[in-house]
Amino acid sequence: MPRVVFDYIDGGADGEHTMRRNMEIFQSVDFRPRNAVANGPVSLRTTVLGTTWELPFALSAVGSSRMFYPRGECVAAHQAGRAGTAYMLSTLSGCRLEEVKASTSGPAWYQLYLLGGRECALGAIARARAAGYSALVVTIDTAVAGLRERDIRNGSKQLLAQHIGTQLPHVPQILIRPAWLYDFLQDGGLMQFPNVVVPDVGPMPYEDIAAALEQSTVSWADFGWIRDAWQGPIVVKGVHNADDARHAVEVGADAIVVSNHGGRQLDGVPPTLRMLPEVLDAVGDRTEVLFDSGIRRGGDIVKALCIGARAVLIGRAYAYGLGAAGGAGVARAIDILRSDVIRTMRLLGCHDVSKLDASYVDVRFT
Repeated sequence: MPRVVFDYIDGGADGEHTMRRNMEIFQSVDFRPRNAVANGPVSLRTTVLGTTWELPFALSAVGSSRMFYPRGECVAAHQAGRAGTAYMLSTLSGCRLEEVKASTSGPAWYQLYLLGGRECALGAIARARAAGYSALVVTIDTAVAGLRERDIRNGSKQLLAQHIGTQLPHVPQILIRPAWLYDFLQDGGLMQFPNVVVPDVGPMPYEDIAAALEQSTVSWADFGWIRDAWQGPIVVKGVHNADDARHAVEVGADAIVVSNHGGRQLDGVPPTLRMLPEVLDAVGDRTEVLFDSGIRRGGDIVKALCIGARAVLIGRAYAYGLGAAGGAGVARAIDILRSDVIRTMRLLGCHDVSKLDASYVDVRFT
């Protein structure tokens, strides 16, 4: 794929310090295995919001997945269902939410941004409810878009401009990827956002999302009308400290996702794994706690579960596979992580993810 598309997946905000620390922090957690344990089958099954997942991880919302591979969101959702786990669809999807839900045999969650205003969001909520999405995920860490310096270097804004002179210096990175370009054009070219239907305008075009996000910041007060409209489980994503965790519980969150957006928003915040114990202490058993940011190996998943997460969400890990080989790539990414988790648990001497706890790790956060 062109550099501008790859770096959209691969990059983080500003100097990418938080993105790197999200991964490095896992080295501060050591395993404490139980050896000489009789071998046996390993159960990865867990329950999230009353629904059984066959894996302790699910596919998180990754915007613009249709840029990585034709019908990317439908392709990824299908593989999540085949694996027996959940798929979270981004508001910034290039595929209609109804099509994505029909593509998966597993649970599907709809991730909500308030793009286009309240009326637009209410329309998306009604469509998601009618299509059978089982949870609504409200992301709270996007008051504005993070500064992704790779996008500036690669000319993402210039490529979206209407002026050929502005586009021209950045076009070669696309022309040297003819297979991607062919698939991109066959899939309809530059996508719109069909789940952001602005009244009297239609689907939001693919343009500068930063400006749209800045005009659609969610606040705690919005959860009243969101809950009234949805009338189902609500997940608050982007919780990164005890204060926000308590706020989320107060507004009725059925689950929260401890996340710093994969290091793509505010650079310089602590790695998510460091914040997980603080959030767990703040909410106790009042809501389910999920985790994302920094997961690259099955061992990372196991460490997050040992510390106390109910399950984890992966984004980049499957987005790389989607861009590389479509559905086969997503299936391969899931299989790698599944195999990693099973091997890690066998070596730990624990054969059921529900039995993982803090006794299996030493945590050395400083």
